Amino acid sequence: MEKIPLIRYSEAFKKQVVREYEGGKSVSGLRERYGIKGGSTISSWVKKYGRAGSRYELMIIQKPAEQQRVKVLEKRIQELESALAQVMLDKLMLESWVEVMAEEEGLEVKKNIGARLLSEHSTKLKKQGRS
Repeated sequence: MEKIPLIRYSEAFKKQVVREYEGGKSVSGLRERYGIKGGSTISSWVKKYGRAGSRYELMIIQKPAEQQRVKVLEKRIQELESALAQVMLDKLMLESWVEVMAEEEGLEVKKNIGARLLSEHSTKLKKQGRS
């Protein structure tokens, strides 16, 4: 009869496995990943090192007004993301158009002209005492 070697796991290892279990990994997946043979080994570690031996799920309790505010904010985020995407497309289109026109006319166009104009304008305002 063949003897099965006794395997000892460190406490840190056990806690790591429990954290992964509580994070959503399955017991069978953890057993396979780490080569843990015992069927109830991980369950016993969860009872010993886990939070009440079970996985936690985040539960948010909100008043109806808070729920409505979250929905409004989520909708606003979608609108802003969509607007940003449109602006980025418009910018790309305009830059492409400027490049084509510059090539056709044989002109050299500096891409940071807007920043330079803004800088010049703010310098003028400072000189006039309007900043």
